[in-house]
Amino acid sequence: MLKLKRFLLAAGILLTSIESIAQTYINLYPGTVPNLISGPDQETHTANASVDSLTSKVSIPGLTIFLPTAEKATGTAVIICPGGGYGTLLTKREGSDVARAFNKLGIAAFIVKYRLPDPKIMKDQSIGPIQDAQQAIKIIRERAKEFRINPAKIGIMGYSAGGHLASTAGTHFETRYIDEAGKTSLRPDFMILINPVVSFNDSTGHIGSRDNLLGKNASLEKIRLFSNELQVTKATPPTFLVHSGADVVVPVSNSIEFYKALNKNGIPAAMHIYSKGEHGFLSYPSFEEWFGRVVAWLKVSGF
Repeated sequence: MLKLKRFLLAAGILLTSIESIAQTYINLYPGTVPNLISGPDQETHTANASVDSLTSKVSIPGLTIFLPTAEKATGTAVIICPGGGYGTLLTKREGSDVARAFNKLGIAAFIVKYRLPDPKIMKDQSIGPIQDAQQAIKIIRERAKEFRINPAKIGIMGYSAGGHLASTAGTHFETRYIDEAGKTSLRPDFMILINPVVSFNDSTGHIGSRDNLLGKNASLEKIRLFSNELQVTKATPPTFLVHSGADVVVPVSNSIEFYKALNKNGIPAAMHIYSKGEHGFLSYPSFEEWFGRVVAWLKVSGF
């Protein structure tokens, strides 16, 4: 009996240790956060039964790390950017839930708790989120061996406004918003965009996200710069897009125009448009349905 108790205790300690390694949280910046206006940390977390767990007023960015077991690890990694209109973050269904689904496939997942634009805490609110996305890519690529991942198989995934951030990372990587003299590539190797905000133009763009990121009096030049369908080049990463044609929050034209730009530049891309389903896929399609298409694309694309 004593030996059994000792065995169970040891097993419990081992499982706890594995869990602590598999899911950890780190600050994105080891020192001073760039572009910061110092002030009190006012971050809030709110449970919302109908939508998600909401994180708001983020001023100290972080990274939650979900690693698969060593025997399952494929070497692929996905950086996840939750949505929320650049005003909040949906951290469960667009964060930890999908991270765990990736882990089951042997894919490492990293959820970015990116700063939410606010002129009270940022010198330039328009670049705060992309700074954090680039910092996440930098950390993961530089620590690839530690995380058991291939530094050439690091993708970025985003929902809604998080899709805008992910597509910004995939189209603006030649502009180093952090680490200006650095050598580590900030280019994601692939993108997965779910109901994404892509454009900030008046007709198809999500104006709420635009106003939150750029401010209500943004110049036409700034609007064009962050309308990412206009920023696609032949160096843009391969991309998977999924959207609902019935989406009344973020029009499906955001995905269509981005796909057209990718196709024009010869970038391997796939897009699936559902005839039904609200923004966020709350009732249709099921997670298993659209996520299965993501997995199939990752496989056929060699990721």
